[in-house]
Amino acid sequence: MSNSDTRVQGKKLSPEKVMNKLVSLAKRRGFIFPSSEIYGGLSSCFDYGPLGSEMKKNIKDLWWTSMTRKHQNIVGIDASIMMNPTVWEASGHVSSFNDPMIDDKTTKRRYRADHLIENHIEKLRRDGKTDEAQRISSSYEQAADAEDSNKAFYDIIIAEEIKAPDTGSSDWTEVRQFNLMFKCNMGALADSAGSVYLRPETAQGIFVNFHNVRESNRMKVPFGIAQIGKAFRNEIVKGNFIFRMVEFEQMEMQYFVKPGTQKETFEAWREERFNWYKERLGLTPGKLHWYKHDKLAHYADLAYDIKFEFPFGIEEIEGIHSRTDFDLKQHQEFSGKNMEYIDQATNERYIPYVVETSAGADRLFLALLCDAYTEDVIDGEERVMMKFSPTIAPVKAAVLPLMKKGEMGEKASKFRNDLAEQFLVQYDDAGSIGKRYRRQDEIGTPFCFTVDHQTLEDDTVTVRYRDTAEQQRMEMSKVPEFLAAEIV
Repeated sequence: MSNSDTRVQGKKLSPEKVMNKLVSLAKRRGFIFPSSEIYGGLSSCFDYGPLGSEMKKNIKDLWWTSMTRKHQNIVGIDASIMMNPTVWEASGHVSSFNDPMIDDKTTKRRYRADHLIENHIEKLRRDGKTDEAQRISSSYEQAADAEDSNKAFYDIIIAEEIKAPDTGSSDWTEVRQFNLMFKCNMGALADSAGSVYLRPETAQGIFVNFHNVRESNRMKVPFGIAQIGKAFRNEIVKGNFIFRMVEFEQMEMQYFVKPGTQKETFEAWREERFNWYKERLGLTPGKLHWYKHDKLAHYADLAYDIKFEFPFGIEEIEGIHSRTDFDLKQHQEFSGKNMEYIDQATNERYIPYVVETSAGADRLFLALLCDAYTEDVIDGEERVMMKFSPTIAPVKAAVLPLMKKGEMGEKASKFRNDLAEQFLVQYDDAGSIGKRYRRQDEIGTPFCFTVDHQTLEDDTVTVRYRDTAEQQRMEMSKVPEFLAAEIV
């Protein structure tokens, strides 16, 4: 299912239809629930159910392993969500963490003005209109640097007749700025002295711990610090299920390098991160896209996004940025603490540059849902299948006794319990074997093991492969080794 040609069994489905199917399945099968649903829910807040929490843990474990286990010079931390408010003054979030927003008067929907322009430029490039894309890109760069960037953005949107991506409407308001941080009070007094912020990103917790990590773990540049954690943004533009939420989870790694080596390091991380999505997660390569930022943040000298082709559009799932030495310099200025690194071998002193990789765990979860959703026909029956890789699938296997009572049921139950010491395995004895297969297909279980009459005779089971529905006999004693080899 791609954004440009979403089909199930040869029938083209609208993005809304596809997303409705995914949202329904996610709730029905325990992937994702609306938060506090019994009270009417809360906009853009969601709870991960039993299968969803397991699958999200798989995603985070894969990321953590790829960062901190594979790289000897990368370590992890878990910084506090609340920090001294001066951290956010130093980072620039207090004064400038604002998004330029524009409203459609007809639909009352709100959009990021800069994203509308960037997506328009990207579409022109994909359509081969490179000269037109370059012209607008130049205007966009000038607009971003203009004293009144809001008006400049508005002028481009009107002049180029840019429309809302989901409705095609274009009855726009003026562009306005909105600060995205959540402010709250710490302590008994509700005054400005006790004001703190819920962190809008996890990166600053890494930067302020630069020397703590370096000294405690005897790290030498180049080295990296990884972190997975919650971040909070008072998003004005919400929607598309869990794609944009006010409470979300980031997987970030800041890689500290010697100034002058950042571009080479950037390219190396760009290649590694793109390959991770294809090879470790199994996302369809054709749905992954690079987006190069023409207009850079003031602290960056290079920036790319990895984007995924969702049913509702091609959107970012990870950003890779060369942040120069901005962050450490800012914290040196505001804290009064020296953030220099001394190279013991050469006696050089410098503030390291930083190459950042920042991925959204929730957006990646949604990308995997969208990529895996499949409707096909098996044995003359329609089925819904979540075609997760075995590594990502929340349930690795199911044990299904042909008969739930007597020796067959007992043997199946013990078999499941033995497997559960290493893998998440479900036991299902309700309904016909065909219905049980369909239930497991719908949650993406890659393998089903059926305990039948022959099992009682020779200790073999039938393994059914989700994707092909093919079956073969296997010795029960070899199943753990088989699963371990498949789930790598």
